[in-house]
Amino acid sequence: MPLYKQIQEDIRYMIRSGKLRAGDRVPSETELMEHYHVSKITTKNAINGLVEEGVLVRHRGKGTFVKHIDDDNESMSRYKGLIGLILPCMKTKVDQHIINAVEQYVRENGYHLLIKITQESALEESRAIEDLMHLRVKGLIIFPIEQEMYNNDILRLSLDRFPLVLIDRYMKEIETYSASANNLDGAYQAVNYLLRKGHEHIAFVTVNVTNSATTDRAQGFEKAFLERNLSINKNLWCMLSIADIASGNGVFMIQEFLKEHPQITAVFTVNAELTHYAHRAIQLLGQSSGRSLELVSFDQSELPDVSYVKQNVEEMCKVTVDMLLEQIQGTYNPRRVAVPVTLFHKNILNKI
Repeated sequence: MPLYKQIQEDIRYMIRSGKLRAGDRVPSETELMEHYHVSKITTKNAINGLVEEGVLVRHRGKGTFVKHIDDDNESMSRYKGLIGLILPCMKTKVDQHIINAVEQYVRENGYHLLIKITQESALEESRAIEDLMHLRVKGLIIFPIEQEMYNNDILRLSLDRFPLVLIDRYMKEIETYSASANNLDGAYQAVNYLLRKGHEHIAFVTVNVTNSATTDRAQGFEKAFLERNLSINKNLWCMLSIADIASGNGVFMIQEFLKEHPQITAVFTVNAELTHYAHRAIQLLGQSSGRSLELVSFDQSELPDVSYVKQNVEEMCKVTVDMLLEQIQGTYNPRRVAVPVTLFHKNILNKI
């Protein structure tokens, strides 16, 4: 960014944040020249540009001042800057709900939202961060892609204390802001529900990427068994890779896995996409062998006969935006917030 534009942006920020109010005198060209270590031509261009935009006004012999905003420009006076939202995809209702809720809370607080979709690509995630930083966003909300290690650009933002909140994920080793569903408790509720119904041989269908969400859901699965002093048979864990899912082999692989383990009577899946694959695999298995399996999902799949763990996406997004604004306003108190979840089972769904 050219130096004169950097000066302009800094002055705009001081106006938006209330450090400079209508009628306040702004630093002179000489003062700006000394502060930024630039030429007087640079500071003159910066001030002239803001005067032409109607942000500042000159009074001969007195200096340059923040212009009084009239009623017609009231909406512009409320504009505080840009916030970036980075998502891996738009496959599920949860993804769409996150965009809608984040945009609402960002707008209500006087900011505009810029959205980037990374298509589950680490390279695109890095490019999205770079693009949004060049656009001078005030903060970033990032839903990281499915991978074991977090992107180095995200780590760098955290270490630099740039206003950042991770949504639906958290970093185990690095202190940062994050908001996610209570994944451990959600999985625990779902598996405990199946155990109470008499299922002991429960398949766990998950991706083999060990990020914070999948790790917590696996721990919730284990907790339900351990509390009942039941042994955990990890031979009943069906682990699919991202490549397996992308190739379209998900249904076939789950079906074959269930065939190889005839003792399985119930299935717990970690997300809505895998739930659809498992549901179809169970249907095909029933047609060929007559087996009937109960299915429970983390996240709503829109399948009427499937119990599921529902995230409170609205609350998660509100907490996310609140924590981001806290950082933008100068407070740094990193923490992890786990938003409570609710189990909706088939008996409830059928009554609605």
